[in-house]
Amino acid sequence: MVISTTVKHPDEHSESIDCTFASRYVREPVPKFKLSESSIPKDAAYQIINDELMLDGKPRLNLASFVTTWMEPECDKLIMDSLNKNYVDMDEYPVTTELQNRCVNIIAHLFHAPIGAEETAVGVGTVGSSEAIMLAGLAFKRKWQTKRKSEGKPYDKPNIVTGANVQVCWEKFARYFEVELKEVKLTEGYYVMDPLKAVEMVDENTICVAAILGSTLTGEFEDVKLLNELLTIKNKETGWDTPIHVDAASGGFVAPFLYPDLLWDFRLPLVKSINVSGHKYGLVYPGIGWVVWRNQDDLPADLVFHINYLGSDQPTFTLNFSKGSSQIIAQYYQFIRLGFEGYKNVMINCLANTRILKEGIEKTGKFKIVSKDVGVPLVAFSLKDSSRHTVFEIADHLRKYGWIVPAYTMPADAQHIAVLRVVIREDFSRSLAERLVSDICKVVTLLETLPSTIASKDAHVAVIASETSHEVKKDITETQAEIARYWKKIAKGKRVGTC
Repeated sequence: MVISTTVKHPDEHSESIDCTFASRYVREPVPKFKLSESSIPKDAAYQIINDELMLDGKPRLNLASFVTTWMEPECDKLIMDSLNKNYVDMDEYPVTTELQNRCVNIIAHLFHAPIGAEETAVGVGTVGSSEAIMLAGLAFKRKWQTKRKSEGKPYDKPNIVTGANVQVCWEKFARYFEVELKEVKLTEGYYVMDPLKAVEMVDENTICVAAILGSTLTGEFEDVKLLNELLTIKNKETGWDTPIHVDAASGGFVAPFLYPDLLWDFRLPLVKSINVSGHKYGLVYPGIGWVVWRNQDDLPADLVFHINYLGSDQPTFTLNFSKGSSQIIAQYYQFIRLGFEGYKNVMINCLANTRILKEGIEKTGKFKIVSKDVGVPLVAFSLKDSSRHTVFEIADHLRKYGWIVPAYTMPADAQHIAVLRVVIREDFSRSLAERLVSDICKVVTLLETLPSTIASKDAHVAVIASETSHEVKKDITETQAEIARYWKKIAKGKRVGTC
């Protein structure tokens, strides 16, 4: 398409030009990120941005993310039709508010909240699980502080007990709202929070214990049932009433459909609140999250604000104010479109593709599967022999085939374990699983023909050692220590986490 227009260059006079490519409209000041003096045609603006976005990865091949990358065209249309609705204007958009309330009730019932026939669930839609966790944490902190004040006890040193495998949003909550984060360290082969160690760390200042239903690292579900049993015993012995929050960001829309008999939700008495990400296995585009409480008493009333300047009394409990309505509407679409049967079929299909990918990776003979059979549909795997090449090199080479596969090291005290992780979403098919295995084999074969970066580093260290102390030989322990240090250097700053 040829566009004819008048464009004024900052250093030139105005002139009429014809151009075929929108890139001709790019002027020198643009890289400086300053607002240009003149306008450009809408077609040109679109093409400039569209051309740059072509350099982004393809969402369906982004196997690092748990976030939904495909929805039905009918839902896409509903999203587009509601982009201009500000959800906070509840008086102006009462139907949208009603749809959010319906979603909260659907989720609460899915998680077995003890709701009476005439009662409504207590919960709220959020931008994602990060905001949901902030709200749940604030509720726990306020309840704990109120109780301590009434007892005449200090209330300035609250803490939360979690596993070291928690998503970074928990660290954000602790830092932003001045709560100590007490982390249960991991061990090789056990990459989730140990309930026994967690309960041992609980003290009178613990506002809650946070359990993860679907670890970001391996997809594994933590044993909330055992945690509830152990914490109940400790509460009776000490007179405390330490509660549990379940971070079900990834697993909240998986467990009810694949593992309905698993006890992790409000069927356990100490579970007081649960968050879940609608934009993960809730099958909605980002960003939408949800947090629901067991009952009204678990959400302190003084955290809920009431406003009336938008037309009526409106209760609000959020960290932000304005937000879009599209994802709330999209969530309700998925609930009524799929129903329990539909969600179950999607999750069964994801699980089947997970098993196909796992079997394919195992057949290569090069990898050890780290993830468990019960959990979020994903495959986490490490190299059996990492003395010559690392999982980080494999991840880099897979990019050449279009795949985005994250490589990372485990948290303390399992930092020496480095893994690759593939998340299986609704739009990841069996054919894609087979193609990924094929490309992994190609990458491994290629790396085996290349010089080892680790070996080169070891040789360099050996030469330096020989020049200084004439000591060239290193025992196995020293070699392994050097490899671990090399991995840590590569992995620095690569901590994984998405909400």
